[in-house]
Amino acid sequence: MGWIDACHGEDAAVTVAVTAEASPKSSSRPNATAPTSPPVDSMRELQSDAIKKQSAPWGHWGHIPNRYSTWLNHSNRLIPIYTFGITLDSLREEGSVYSDPKRLEKLYGNVPSDTVNPTASYFDQTDVYRLQKKAVEQGRKNIILFVFDGMDWQTTRAAAIYKSGKVGYDTGRGDVLSFQNYRGTKTDFGFFCTSPRLGGTKFDVNSQVVLGGGKDASGGFDVKRGGAYPWLEQSNSDYLIGLDRTQPHSVTDSAASAVSMTAGVKTYNGSINYTVDGEHIVPIARELQPQGFKIGVVTSVPLSHATPGAAYANNVARYDYQDIARDMVGLRSSSHRDKPLEGVDVVISGGWGEGKDKDGAQGENFAQGNPYFHQADLSAVDRKNGGKYHVAQRTEGVSGREGLMKGAEQAIREGTRFLGFYGATGGHLPFQTADGNFNPTFDAKGTETYSQADIDENPTLADMTEAALGILETSEKGFWLMVEAGDVDWANHANNLDSSIGAVLSGDAAFDTIVNWVDRNDAWDDTALIVTSDHGHFLVIDDAEVIANAGRADRQTVSAP
Repeated sequence: MGWIDACHGEDAAVTVAVTAEASPKSSSRPNATAPTSPPVDSMRELQSDAIKKQSAPWGHWGHIPNRYSTWLNHSNRLIPIYTFGITLDSLREEGSVYSDPKRLEKLYGNVPSDTVNPTASYFDQTDVYRLQKKAVEQGRKNIILFVFDGMDWQTTRAAAIYKSGKVGYDTGRGDVLSFQNYRGTKTDFGFFCTSPRLGGTKFDVNSQVVLGGGKDASGGFDVKRGGAYPWLEQSNSDYLIGLDRTQPHSVTDSAASAVSMTAGVKTYNGSINYTVDGEHIVPIARELQPQGFKIGVVTSVPLSHATPGAAYANNVARYDYQDIARDMVGLRSSSHRDKPLEGVDVVISGGWGEGKDKDGAQGENFAQGNPYFHQADLSAVDRKNGGKYHVAQRTEGVSGREGLMKGAEQAIREGTRFLGFYGATGGHLPFQTADGNFNPTFDAKGTETYSQADIDENPTLADMTEAALGILETSEKGFWLMVEAGDVDWANHANNLDSSIGAVLSGDAAFDTIVNWVDRNDAWDDTALIVTSDHGHFLVIDDAEVIANAGRADRQTVSAP
């Protein structure tokens, strides 16, 4: 039996009117296989037509079937989990927390309405933390948590259908993507629920105090409304996007969900390792670091975003980016004023090149400049200025991969910490589309275009993962590593299936990098790898064959002589 995870949408539904024109194609990365002329990009065309017409025979986003784009936020869906080197057997033997009122009360602080399910085969997101703890207790030296941000079962299935060019499954794990297929070690598959403890609360970002008094509903999961498995859900249900006022279970954000996975605690939406009562939470990375484990964080989005931030930092508010970044690299912050945290050993992320004059969400100590990681803080941690980190960052005219690997090799030679800082528009890596290019079309959020320099001067998520593993493997005691494919979430928020599929495939390549490293080092006896997501969105696939046809057409175009 599987786990079951639920994801939640936070805001009211939004109907999107689009008048934008499709953006021109930009070049793909160097050495990529060039399509023949004239190129066919069927998935891009499907996405463009759907946004222009606000209708698509193959699917829609939201609970209104006759409108393509009506929901831009999270959903209450159950989220898949894939494990490698470890299984879910211990959790199955223990039984789901959702079958036990006493354990539910301990988890949520109460027993959420219509949440007790004596036959529940799904578990909770906090069990991801427990799996990591158990792996350490079993003597595993390498703990890797791979988070495809925003990737639910439906998003995964869309990517698998496109990649294979066929509708190969409509239930279960699937057998197309690398993380579905890999059998080089024992592996398992299930689902869990992502509900937060509270939808929100009041806080003071300057004093880092939780004030309480949030009015949003508590979490929980009603299997009758949400479905026992994601392929059995009610796709027109208001409940799955948090709009069912008769059962208002809160929908998680990326902060609360990440804290569940990295610290095993249910908290309020927006929290970076703070309890609902205002106490600091210590995530597993900071539990392991004093034991000699090296800590690594890799993400395609800014290092101070919710998921990577929750791997290490403390903050009452997920949008206090500069202070979250300070925690990540061991500088004094608003939540650690007197004694800074130790800082992670390896961090490779987006966030480069951004600037902002003011940001009220970051409090009175906001410094004008890069909102995600201020340039003064970057300078302070650089070994060139007496800091602890060898820094590699996006540099004009320098290949992103080559610059990153050169910097990582130097950090290994000198035995130093490492910080890689990259990005393009919005601070993230360029969005890969389904066909492997970097030319996203317009969507519910607008249009992104990239210069050739944006593409050439940035590494891929797989490159970042390779560099991090090369440094972390030098640790005698072991390491804990988070890898986040953050662009899946950004694409799904924009209702852009072309970019969403590309993001899943880009993350799948990073997964290949991990298992290739483990295989090359014959390290499965020492390694526990967990692949999952933090929450879902609300893509509904109405005619999967259309997506399969697009995949076949695009593959034929790329492989044509």
